Amino acid sequence: MSAQQALLTILDDKIRNDRLVLPTLPEIALRVRQRADDASVSLAQMAEVISQDPSLAARLMKVANSAFMGRSIKVSTLNQAVTRIGLSQIKNIATAMAVEQLFISQYKQVQQHLDKLWQDNVQVAAIAVACLKAYQTVNKQCTLSADVMTLCALVHNIGALAVITEAERHPEVFGHPIFLTSVIDKAAPYISVKVLKAWGFDDELQRAAKTWRVCKASPELDYTDFIRLAAVARGFYKSTEEQHQLLTHYVTQQVVSVPEFMQQPQIANLYQDIRQLFQ
Repeated sequence: MSAQQALLTILDDKIRNDRLVLPTLPEIALRVRQRADDASVSLAQMAEVISQDPSLAARLMKVANSAFMGRSIKVSTLNQAVTRIGLSQIKNIATAMAVEQLFISQYKQVQQHLDKLWQDNVQVAAIAVACLKAYQTVNKQCTLSADVMTLCALVHNIGALAVITEAERHPEVFGHPIFLTSVIDKAAPYISVKVLKAWGFDDELQRAAKTWRVCKASPELDYTDFIRLAAVARGFYKSTEEQHQLLTHYVTQQVVSVPEFMQQPQIANLYQDIRQLFQ
């Protein structure tokens, strides 16, 4: 049996028997989410929790001083950063920033795949959030939020992490990237939902992870549509005809104003600003 076939067989068996090892949310993200769900938590208490992870604290300072928050006056302390971001958004933004800690392997070849997977997620997040923010400048009644969109995009393909982790036991498959991509495309949607459900993430994030690969707009505009827009911008969909139809729908519905939406200054600038948060 080839390494490729062995991986497929093992994945199928572990999924069917619920034995696949799923990634766990970083400890700091769990603590932040637990505190955020406490109605009595104060901004100072939240800052104290975040300060226990210097890397996350530095990231959140960067977010607070970025165009993402739309403020020109810089903050200089973590307390100020948490105050600016606010308790309502800190839960998702802190989780999004902490998720990168999962994309680590001791094996160089595996790490290369994880690096690419993370950078793909960052690109999807930057495109999706930029498009959402641009859409909301015209459609102020839209209740979708940038912090949920960021987290949704960064975990939209989290099942791929479990596939690559399982593939570590079969290093030969990393010499066949097309095969590995095919396995991820088949298995990741189901695994992603299991991971997000285990993490206690909302249904809308689970739905996005399950359905974004379907090249068809949602009945009502939601986070999944902006992930699909990012997929279109990245040329993800194999059917150019279906991709063209999807993009035409989004232009007709004024989700984006032109087919070449990534070339528009507003979206292009927002895209660069958001990407810088993860550098």
